[in-house]
Amino acid sequence: MKLFRFVLALATSFVVAFAAPAADVHNSPVVLVAKPQLGGFFQRTVIFGWPVGAGAHVGFILNRPTEITTEEVYTGESRPSGFSDPVFLGGPQWLGSVFVLAHQFEHPGGSSMQVAKETFLVKDSATVERIIKKDSRDARFFTGMVVWPPGELDAELRRGLWYVKDYDAGVVFRDSTDGLWEALSHASARAL
Repeated sequence: MKLFRFVLALATSFVVAFAAPAADVHNSPVVLVAKPQLGGFFQRTVIFGWPVGAGAHVGFILNRPTEITTEEVYTGESRPSGFSDPVFLGGPQWLGSVFVLAHQFEHPGGSSMQVAKETFLVKDSATVERIIKKDSRDARFFTGMVVWPPGELDAELRRGLWYVKDYDAGVVFRDSTDGLWEALSHASARAL
């Protein structure tokens, strides 16, 4: 009888695991983890991305810190000192532009837009500078971004190049990105 219950519990866990809905790249923000076979520019990357309509997606690489710091990109009249948060290489498009993902409960102002729960994309320089000066602990700074034209991310997913995970603020705003790809890719591979 114990063996029967064990087999039944094991079978139920497999059914639940396979019936659980996967993260939906078309309707919600996701975390994309490059599979080991993905080479080139996106090799070993972790990307926070979201749909922007008509089958297109945008996002930011989370685990490519640069040597540039927020102190260097601040253009205000009085530069804040002591803010040495890294600026990450967010992707190959729009290089030279500074973007901020802010983890906040309320809208940070300016032309910011909410892209996930308690996560805002800050685009205007005045709000970016204010966040650098006051709220940088709950923000990630990027130069460049990833842009997938309509259908491109779908094609990459059909080719099996990415693990797709539900949005997780703990991943996006993790203190250190050292070992992030390794941890997420191994966990994703084990979950299959």
